[in-house]
Amino acid sequence: MMTIKINKMQRLQALDPETTTGKSKELFNNIQAKLGMVPNMMRTMGNSPAVLNGYLSFNAALAEGTIGVKLGELIALTVANINQCAYCNAAHSLIGEKLVHIGINEIDDARHGKSADPQIQAALDFSATLVKKQGMADEADIQALKAAGYNDSGIAEIIAYVGLNIFTNYFNKAAHVTVDFPEVELV
Repeated sequence: MMTIKINKMQRLQALDPETTTGKSKELFNNIQAKLGMVPNMMRTMGNSPAVLNGYLSFNAALAEGTIGVKLGELIALTVANINQCAYCNAAHSLIGEKLVHIGINEIDDARHGKSADPQIQAALDFSATLVKKQGMADEADIQALKAAGYNDSGIAEIIAYVGLNIFTNYFNKAAHVTVDFPEVELV
């Protein structure tokens, strides 16, 4: 049997924030000021200022939503592990712990799609269902979220977080973006 070696070399260039110009440079400067670095995913998205700006804008809009950034990070971890995205798993593990102050056990549980909090569990179950059913949630899936206390606004935001994370998962995997966060084993 022949073994095929997969090339793990990054497929799209990660731009250098020091030499980049134009709209991407402006966006990189804002990211640098906020995070103290420009992560490889964003450096790679910077090849298209439209893609990077779209990602940043969507992410910022969701951060102002009703379900909270913590649940958004837990959803990101669940989705990253279902989609086997090493970059997002590593990034959201670090962001969740260091910036959002989520406990390490809760982060590990979210990688497995689990939570001790029944309301969060309902959101993670729904997120996993959306990924596995490719968006084809049924009435029972929506009713389970409503029974857990989510209103239409919260449900819309959960769907949006799943969509945003599918985008980043696919982007990182297709481009083979080099992980520049401490690596965390996928489940």
